[in-house]
Amino acid sequence: MRLVLRVSLALVALSALLPGLEGTLGPGSFYAQFPLGRGWVELLPPYNEHLVRDVGGFYLAFAILFAWAAVTLASALIVPLCVAWSVAAVAHAIFHITHLDGFSTGDAVAQTTGLLAVVALPVLAVVATRRC
Repeated sequence: MRLVLRVSLALVALSALLPGLEGTLGPGSFYAQFPLGRGWVELLPPYNEHLVRDVGGFYLAFAILFAWAAVTLASALIVPLCVAWSVAAVAHAIFHITHLDGFSTGDAVAQTTGLLAVVALPVLAVVATRRC
């Protein structure tokens, strides 16, 4: 169960690290090309460098906390972290799932799957924490 917990937390850390780095260090690139050159963000204009950099910074902060949680497995960190992330992730998923205009079917499915995964992984981590 500890392995499931570590992997779940590490995957959420990675899912936050990638957009966090690009949003912070290359906000124009993030807007035009995220993820992997697909350009999902630019389908929701207008571009706002300040907003993209701020969101990138928040994602980086969460990536650090999830990595820390994956290393320490401290339930006093894991539970509130996962709850806080889940609040933001559910709101994020709802917005994107209800704003799929301009997305190809494949991109809509990929985006929705990814958004739901980053909702499910923290729930799995909390369940695993309770069983460790």
